[in-house]
Amino acid sequence: MSTLETLFGSRLVAWQRLYGRHGLPWQVSDAYRVWLSEIMLQQTQVSTVLGYYPRFLARFPDLATLAAAPVDDVLALWSGLGYYTRARNLHKAAQMVMHDFGGEFPQQRQDIERLPGVGRSTAAAIAAFAFGRRETILDGNVKRVLTRCFGIEGYPGDKAVEAQLWQLAERLTPASRADMVPYTQGLMDLGATVCTRSKPACTACPMLDGCVAANSGRTAELPQRKPKKAVPERETVMLIALHQGCVLLQRRPPVGIWGGLLSLPEFDSTLAVDGWLAANAVGDLLPAWPEMVHVFTHFRLTITPQPVRLQQRLADSCHEDGWQWLPLADALDAGVPAPVRKLLLQALAITP
Repeated sequence: MSTLETLFGSRLVAWQRLYGRHGLPWQVSDAYRVWLSEIMLQQTQVSTVLGYYPRFLARFPDLATLAAAPVDDVLALWSGLGYYTRARNLHKAAQMVMHDFGGEFPQQRQDIERLPGVGRSTAAAIAAFAFGRRETILDGNVKRVLTRCFGIEGYPGDKAVEAQLWQLAERLTPASRADMVPYTQGLMDLGATVCTRSKPACTACPMLDGCVAANSGRTAELPQRKPKKAVPERETVMLIALHQGCVLLQRRPPVGIWGGLLSLPEFDSTLAVDGWLAANAVGDLLPAWPEMVHVFTHFRLTITPQPVRLQQRLADSCHEDGWQWLPLADALDAGVPAPVRKLLLQALAITP
């Protein structure tokens, strides 16, 4: 074991107590609140979560309330936070805790890991923060810290490299349960505030004298990045059908992007919208609005907003599955994807 490995835990705990983040609303021992924060913080900045977290707790103050709520209510409060599978899994997990664990949040990492949407590192963080368990975390920030400090080569997403990082993280985890909360929080804080992806503040790092990346001038190289692939491009035409202050929406399938959310009906082309209008004889095509680009993790979606002028609402027989009319104000309060919300706000601005 290297000198830095020997000193890593004690240095980190001391640093966190002096310089780490304190007073965040989820820095409590309540398992429900810890779990909620960990799910919200997956692939989302703290500054963003700070706006959603109190609103979510005000509506769903405990597991029982969340489990009993309609999933649409959960999705509505999640709207704009992205990665909506998290919200659906959160709801399923709350129901699972009520059914399988008698309403008591499980304390063992292995049991927590059974919950939908909870992986090994997230389960470990919940067990450490809520119950003081000696568990090891390895999220993206932690991978960056360990890769730089100990000069781990290779892309951290590769299975062999990730296995090496898990072994290292296990060795570094302190034996004392009393240190688990400051140590785990310290790992997160160090990666988020000091050992950042770009322009790390190395002079403020408690590991500076032993850090391989800092001492070899390789902080920009480590961790090694995933080999780049061409980002696929997709296109869609979103129908904006308005009538007497209401908008036509469609429930998306439960799986796939924006699964289960209300969205605008989609077509392959403007010509397809025109053909649909002609077949139903309900209105006229208006000039398309400017294109909008929405970037997902694995592809870029170019949206063409296509408004239509309707003389009357569609007859029920013309509706596709899951199509429904909602007042614009109600649609904005429903669970809709972020780009759809922008289009609805634009529609609201021009609606008499």
